[in-house]
Amino acid sequence: MNNTDRSGSGGPVSVPVNGPLDDERGRALLADVRKMIGRGNREIRLDLSGLDKLDSPGCAWLIRAVRTGRAAGGSVTLAGASGKTAEFLELMRPNFEPLPPPPARPGFLERTGRRAIAVWDELRQAVSLVVDALYWSFIAPVEGKGVRWKGLLDEIQAMGSSAIGIVCMINFLLGLVIAMLSAVQLRLFGMEILVASGVVIGFARELAAVMTGIVVSARTGAAVTAELATMQVSEEIDALKGMGVPVSRFLVAPKILSILVSMPILTILGFLSGVAGGFVLGIFSLGFTFDRWWRQTAQAVSLGDLSQGLVKSFFFALIIVLVGCHNGLRVRGGASEVGKATTRSVVMDIFLIIVADMMFATIFYYTT
Repeated sequence: MNNTDRSGSGGPVSVPVNGPLDDERGRALLADVRKMIGRGNREIRLDLSGLDKLDSPGCAWLIRAVRTGRAAGGSVTLAGASGKTAEFLELMRPNFEPLPPPPARPGFLERTGRRAIAVWDELRQAVSLVVDALYWSFIAPVEGKGVRWKGLLDEIQAMGSSAIGIVCMINFLLGLVIAMLSAVQLRLFGMEILVASGVVIGFARELAAVMTGIVVSARTGAAVTAELATMQVSEEIDALKGMGVPVSRFLVAPKILSILVSMPILTILGFLSGVAGGFVLGIFSLGFTFDRWWRQTAQAVSLGDLSQGLVKSFFFALIIVLVGCHNGLRVRGGASEVGKATTRSVVMDIFLIIVADMMFATIFYYTT
């Protein structure tokens, strides 16, 4: 392979390639090409007339030789191939072509435009889902189109009954923590009894609804997204559409109705659990009697305080289900996309619950 000749003055340098092109001969061929390029030879022709057999590893060495010459600004061509060698090279010819240049990095305006289009497209899908879901949940039953009662009861079991334990435990512990923190400060003024007022008002107006919403979003919202995303990936959603079954009626409406039933009940239970946490601290740690603590609790809370938490719970319930259904139905891809959609759903739920709570707090602040 070291024997080279010139076909003429200024012509290409011919390099014969003989025998099977194994690793040893391939490395030698690549070294010869590099040497010739280094000597200023810009046109090199690999003579394959003596190559009676060519396999994939041998072809890989030829590809490297051609690309090495091209990268150095020269030209390495193949000539003289015949028989099966020529057929194999013809099959592999695209690999000898220059690699396409990497795509240009999009500029600021292009990136901004893409994100704006993506946001608009997602917003359009979300609005369409909300309108369709609310119709099948509230208007269609009035028009006599029926409700999937079995699906509704199953969803109530999954979203409501199964969540009672974790909701009550979280709110109880939070009530205990809030009472402890409040007692430390109020002890400085000898007014530990006001811990009862702070705990009951905080849970009635704010904490019961928000904490229950966060727990339900992490539990139920994630489950809704995973369920619908799995159905989307396995093409069950497409099968329902192919059979003419409205997806919102069959899958989304039962979830909306069930969580609207379950969420206020869970919020009430969360409120009672949080107040119970304050009771535990007040009676067993602060030394108050049950009657005195109960009177202070009953005097501090009003029906308006309780109604604020219940109103919030309905809106939080809609947020949790609609966000979960939206993220689940828009999944494309495989199992990894299901996980991403579930994580995205929980993050969006918590963010929107906090934003909605801030809006309610502002409204109640200026109207009460």
